[in-house]
Amino acid sequence: MPPTRFLPSQVKNKIKREELTHKSRKAKGQAKLQKRLARAKAEANDPAAKEKRLTENVPKTLDNMREYDPSMLTANPAASTSKQAASATNDSEQMQSSGRSGDKTNIHMPSELDADLASDPFASYFSEDDPMLPPKVLITTSSKASKRTYDLCNELVGVFPGAEFIRRKSGKGFELGRIAGWAGDRGYKHLCVVNEDMKKPNAITLIHLPHGPTAYFKLTSVQLTKEIFGHARATPHNPELILNNFVTRLGLGVGRMFQTLFPPMPEFQGRQVVTLHNQRDFLFFRRHRYAFRSTEKVALQEIGPRFTLKLRYLKKDIPAVTRFGEEPQNLDFDLDSTVTADAPNPQVPAQQDEPMVPSGAEADSLKNKKIPPKTDEFLWQWKVRSCRSRLHVVC
Repeated sequence: MPPTRFLPSQVKNKIKREELTHKSRKAKGQAKLQKRLARAKAEANDPAAKEKRLTENVPKTLDNMREYDPSMLTANPAASTSKQAASATNDSEQMQSSGRSGDKTNIHMPSELDADLASDPFASYFSEDDPMLPPKVLITTSSKASKRTYDLCNELVGVFPGAEFIRRKSGKGFELGRIAGWAGDRGYKHLCVVNEDMKKPNAITLIHLPHGPTAYFKLTSVQLTKEIFGHARATPHNPELILNNFVTRLGLGVGRMFQTLFPPMPEFQGRQVVTLHNQRDFLFFRRHRYAFRSTEKVALQEIGPRFTLKLRYLKKDIPAVTRFGEEPQNLDFDLDSTVTADAPNPQVPAQQDEPMVPSGAEADSLKNKKIPPKTDEFLWQWKVRSCRSRLHVVC
């Protein structure tokens, strides 16, 4: 009989067709198992064969297939050998021209990255006098939040040592920019707003006070502490922070922003660690506790909560507030070319009364008060097309 007669697709009886399909799958599985056992037996006698197989059969992933970009802070592996050769050639030429063979003068030139780190908004965090002092963090929600959002905020208060939760009111005067200005005037260093949709938390807005920047993250895969099986109990110690795979300029800025949420010096006796792992531009948040089983073995016990973040946009300052009640500005019409910029405008009458200028303590309070901007200035914005073609936005 021809073999096509026994193909499952040509059998009309459903029961027989399922039996043939099950037998063919079982036969393929047994063949793969015998192949793996034979390979393991051969590699047990020859360890070099196993090493050769592992070096040749490297799986292709999004991370190892990522194209190198100049924004990455790490060196390009393909150009490392050529750079080393070029630097060695330049050093030898300089030594020959100067007439010195063994003495080389090492001149340290500040790089562009060091200058950026010294002038970024987070530079004051690394110059604090007390490294154990936690920064003040204000946590709030969107208006009319649900119970699950409040539960997540309560757990975030336990994650950040200097956090405080305040319920957000709705209405005029409680815009996000005004709340950020109010918090910045009262010594808060960060404002964390948990947004929700369909009674579930779906985004986190993180604002560095008092002058920004503002980062908006998409929030997914939220699991509270009570939903994690075998979770540990948290203690009020300052946790240790671990940042993984933040290698671009944008990723370094986002990592330093999260770094300013925790005290510079952790309390190691608490055995708590907070991890932010960046993979494929997703930030995986985890909190664990070290469990020392013996003097040689240590395990990790998760505390919670766990969630995933994805950066959507980054703004320069705090969120803007549109002031609809302000008087419109005077329209400036183009004048003749004969009228210079210093000459008074004949069409616009001069103001008769100048505004009253405050003095004393009132002037100092108005000068130090943070006023939210009128328009938003985006430093970076996520786009679908750019992420599909070049997956190196944050990583």
